[in-house]
Amino acid sequence: MGDLSLQELVDSYCQEPAEGLRNAIISKSMPLLRSIIGKIRKPDHPLTQDEDLESAAITGLIQALDSYDCSKKIQFNTYAYYRIRGNVIDYLRKVDQLPRIQRTNYGRAQDIIDQMSQKLGRVPEDEEVAAELDISLEDYRMMLSSVQQRNALSLDSRFDSEDGSMYDTMPDPDSEQPDSGMLQDAMIIKLRDKIGKLPERERLILTLYYFEDMTLSEIAVLLGLSEARISQIVGKLLIELKSDLKPELTR
Repeated sequence: MGDLSLQELVDSYCQEPAEGLRNAIISKSMPLLRSIIGKIRKPDHPLTQDEDLESAAITGLIQALDSYDCSKKIQFNTYAYYRIRGNVIDYLRKVDQLPRIQRTNYGRAQDIIDQMSQKLGRVPEDEEVAAELDISLEDYRMMLSSVQQRNALSLDSRFDSEDGSMYDTMPDPDSEQPDSGMLQDAMIIKLRDKIGKLPERERLILTLYYFEDMTLSEIAVLLGLSEARISQIVGKLLIELKSDLKPELTR
């Protein structure tokens, strides 16, 4: 079984489910699981060690395997990705005890960056946003790290739930929404334009993080910055990008 690809293992499992195949699929999927976990900045909590998150990820993988329909011709790793990530996010949400006042600041920061960008004709500096939020620069940068952590990689989801939580609810990748293709095309065009206008370092960080599948610590080593600083930069870019995409996301 070691020479078979993940998709080949899954296809065999669809034909004849067996415990040995299931274990082989879990083993073959570990790089995917660890890549997803590696992109999430873990909160400082005793229940968010690597083994805890891997356990949550494996549970999501098994749920994906049990519900996967081979006849739909969807690649299993694509199908499973959302369920793995969603399960890890759900687990983090359960152990998250972030004060409500900081959750509220997430939405305020997005609005402030949007308003100040229009007023100033440029993206406001961290110090300017912190002053508008009436919090210290240190607290603002800690919040940016939390934004990155709680968004868990998603650029196309909203973070304005009723409780202010940054965790997103992932859509079913099999479902089709009216005009979803047109909406996605518009978002991709706008997102590409926005990323193209970013400073070189920020554009590189997004590319390495989202497209080259590098973790925060790997990017930090490459660029000679701290992991915390990379997390802050990603968090700020997420707020800015989501602010630009807001018209499309709210249609």
